[in-house]
Parts: sequence; structure tokens; C-alpha cells
Amino acid sequence: MKGFCLRLKKTLSLLVSAVVISGAFYGCKKTVTELPVIAVEPAHQEDVEIYGEYVGRVRAQQFVEVRARVEGYLEKMLFEEGTYVKKNQVLFIINPDQYRAKVDKARAQLKKDEAQAQKAERDLERIKPLHEQNAASRLDLDNAVAAYETAKAAVAMSRADLAQAELELGYTTVRSPLSGHISERNVDLGTLVGPGAKSLLATIVKSDTVLIDFSMTALDYLKSKERNVALGQQDKTRSWQPYVTITLADNTVYLHKGMVDFAEPQVDPETGTFSVRAEMPNPERAILPGQFTKVKVLLDIREDATVVPQKSVIIEKGGSYLYIMRADSTVEKRFVELGPEFQNNIVVERGLNPGENVVVEGYHKLSPGIKVKVADAIVEEEKE
Repeated sequence: MKGFCLRLKKTLSLLVSAVVISGAFYGCKKTVTELPVIAVEPAHQEDVEIYGEYVGRVRAQQFVEVRARVEGYLEKMLFEEGTYVKKNQVLFIINPDQYRAKVDKARAQLKKDEAQAQKAERDLERIKPLHEQNAASRLDLDNAVAAYETAKAAVAMSRADLAQAELELGYTTVRSPLSGHISERNVDLGTLVGPGAKSLLATIVKSDTVLIDFSMTALDYLKSKERNVALGQQDKTRSWQPYVTITLADNTVYLHKGMVDFAEPQVDPETGTFSVRAEMPNPERAILPGQFTKVKVLLDIREDATVVPQKSVIIEKGGSYLYIMRADSTVEKRFVELGPEFQNNIVVERGLNPGENVVVEGYHKLSPGIKVKVADAIVEEEKE
């Protein structure tokens, strides 16, 4: 009986030890798994480009109406509609017969007046010595002088009439005022055109360079002033300029970039915006005047800005904050001042130093001062 009790006591001792050891192992395992697993990324510095996006409208650099400046019947059209025409190229011919007749008449009148002026000059030269010898009266001299001055004035008027007639004759040949693409004709051959009739013959568009008009808010203006950016004025001391890119109808970004060359000096009180214009090359005529487009303007470049992923930022009513992992693997809740967003990142203006480890995953499990464990696999995955 005594031996049985000893064996029972020994068995119970072994059972208690096993329970204690398993409990200890369980407690250790539980302590390890209770550490929150997080992913971190260091805050880094980079040059951040700040853009504004607007709706713009394209217009031609030059849009000129070709009009008939004299009245007459349209005789010829010397171009193909929709093609490129050069400056001073002949486009239309208006019947010149009546204007040529006016030139001939004005030229004949000029010759007549010149002959009268020569006669009056000779008469004056004959009267002068006679007056000096008292062989002619003062009245005769005055009449001769007046006749000569009248004849000279008539010559001047005839020359002006001839110049006007030649100018009108020249207007019968309608030339292109600039190089560009011409529209279809607005009148048919044989139509009476000119001041008393339909004068618009065609239009010419110079679109190898186009202008992009868009509107910016007064807030955009104030922000640009804060960044010392004067829209519409190039600053040669700055390493960059406010350039413009646009999106085409197929949602592709246009190959060429434009420059902001003008900004309205006042805000429209009805809309609260001010007009801005950019000039953009269009050598392939991929942009058509009159179309609407999306405009993206480079407003600023923030050099060496502190940047973190957007997903690491927590925004509440009290402000925006991040969780920072310290060197001892504890986390700190830190309120920060945020700047502009770009792509999937955001600029931190104040409250964070470059190189500090920011929690990007698992922050919903955290509280200030808690110890954490970094999941290397998650970090590697984030980097990829």
C-alpha cells in the first residue's frame, strides 16, 4: 500500500510538471504572436512637380478673313480649297476692266495737268522781268503766280487720283495676307462681290502654332505668387518654366509642350477666374482650332521635398497624422502638415524628417508606444 502511494505521488508530480512546462511554452508563444506585424517605409526626399489641371480651348494663332476691297464680278479662283497657301499668293481675280479704265483716265488727266503747270510756269517766268521793267502791272504778276500755283495743285490732285486708281486696280487681284490653310470659297465665280455686295471670299488659318485658352482660379493665382511664379512672364533665374501639356481626343498626351505666355491682369468677378493663354507648336496639325482639351500646367517644382506614401496618412477631425517606428521598435503617433499630392505619394511640409520609418501597413492595430514587429516580406513586396 505504501509503495502504491509513492508511485501515485510521483505520477502526479510528473503530470503537474508537464502542465507547467506546456503552459510556459504556450505563454511564450502567445507573447510572440501578440506583437503587431507592420510594414514600414522610410520617408525620402525628391523633387516634386506640382501640376494644375484645367479645361482649355484651342484657337489658331492667326485667323484672317479674305475680303474683296473693290466691287466687281469674281472671275477666277486660283487655289484648291483646304490647301496650304503662301503669303502674297494670288487667290482671286475680280474683273479689272473698269478699274484699268480709271487708271488710264487718271493718267491722262495727270499729263494734261502737268502740261498746264508747265505753261503756267513759263508764263510766270515771262511776266517777272516785265514787271521789274514796269511793262506789266502788279495784277498781271499776281494772276500769273496764282495760275502757276493752281496748276501745281491740280498736278498733285491728279497724281493722288492716279495712285488711288492704281490701288483699286491692284485690289482686283486678291492675295493671301499670310501663310496658312485656306477654307472653301464663300462665293461662286461670276458673283458680284465687294463693298456693295458680299465681300467675304474665304478665311485663312495659321495653325502650325496654336493658342490654348483656359481659366485659373484666384486661389491658383495666390498660390503661384507664394511660390514666386509669375504666370505669363519667364523668369530666367529659375531652372524651369510653367510649361503646358494637353490631352488629345483619344486621351493620349500630345507630343509637344507649350509655354504660358499671357495671364489676364484681373479676375472676372462673375466667375472668380482669370484667363491664361499658352502657345504650343502644331507642326503636324494634330490639334484643330476650336476643339476643347484637357490642359495640364506645371505650377511649381518642390525641390528636396519630404515624401511618404498616401496610404500611410491617417486623416481625422483633429488633423493628419502618421505612425513612426522608433529605433527601439516602438511606434509614435505624430501629427504632420501635409502638402500637395502626386501619383500615390504626398508631400509632408512639417513634422517629419527624411529617413524616419513610416508605418504603411498595419497601423489600424497600433496605439502610441506599443512595440511592433516589421514584416520583411511585406516590405519587400511594397518595394516591388
